[in-house]
Amino acid sequence: MIKITAFTYENELMEVYGDIENLNRDKIKWFWADFDDPSEEESGKLTSYFGFHHLSVEDCFHWLQRPKVDFYDGYTFFVLHTINPESLSPIEVNLFIGQDYIVSFHREPLLREVEEVKKELYSSEVELWEEGNIYVTYLLMDKIVDMYFPAIYKLEDGLKEFDDVDKESLNKSGIERLFGIRGDILKLLRIVNSMRDLVYRILNSPHLRRFSSNEMYFEDIHDHLLRLSETLEANREITSDIRDSFLSINSNRMNRVMTLLTIITTIFIPVTFIAGVYGMNFRNMPELNHPYAYYIVLLLMALIGIFMFIWFKKKGWFDLYK
Repeated sequence: MIKITAFTYENELMEVYGDIENLNRDKIKWFWADFDDPSEEESGKLTSYFGFHHLSVEDCFHWLQRPKVDFYDGYTFFVLHTINPESLSPIEVNLFIGQDYIVSFHREPLLREVEEVKKELYSSEVELWEEGNIYVTYLLMDKIVDMYFPAIYKLEDGLKEFDDVDKESLNKSGIERLFGIRGDILKLLRIVNSMRDLVYRILNSPHLRRFSSNEMYFEDIHDHLLRLSETLEANREITSDIRDSFLSINSNRMNRVMTLLTIITTIFIPVTFIAGVYGMNFRNMPELNHPYAYYIVLLLMALIGIFMFIWFKKKGWFDLYK
């Protein structure tokens, strides 16, 4: 579906229904054409009506391009990323910014960011429309960035659960949940950093001088993205600390188990040696004829075991279990 809203020279809003060809551009200052999950025929208008370069049109169909800005004769092409609030997966939004128009293209029907900007524009005074299509570009980017905040706050709430959990009691399900949060943080961090680089380029590229009249607005977006990036980096460090603590605790548990097994094995080495010696099938073994030989050997084994237990205890090997 193609939704067109135009701002006329009489300072009136006008919605155009049906074919975009019905738009009389001589009567309007600028317009916004929103390609909302368009059909193949509607998508063809990008080339047949607007005459956009085939490379920028192809980018609309090659999904999940990295956020970027490209410069073409007569217009600027943007690739932006918003996010799905549930899966946190990126959703691509493409913008074509010309002298008197803005064209948005997205496969997600009724994209919330686009709909909220439209609602804001329709409910505003005329002055907001008079700001022009560059200002609407700012509103779209600002709305996209604002949608990152709830997702990040949700991840932070998930991390706070680990503050009250004894690291010793962390189990497999807890660690799997932690790694899930860490994966979402990394996913968001890639999106936020890419968008931050894009806005930085808007602020510093000589090709985007016509955006300079709204520079303070884009600087505000850049500040938000910097803050988001720093927050995500801090949260990633927290997940790393929790992960390292878990691995360290697991390693200590393994060391204690190995220490216990080592003690038991060491105690039984001399006992096993004695049992092995007297278990040999020799005919002439004088001790075997002694009436108390069996009890003497058992006592010797017990004394060796007790002696080695006391020796290990004095050496502090059992302190590992305190």
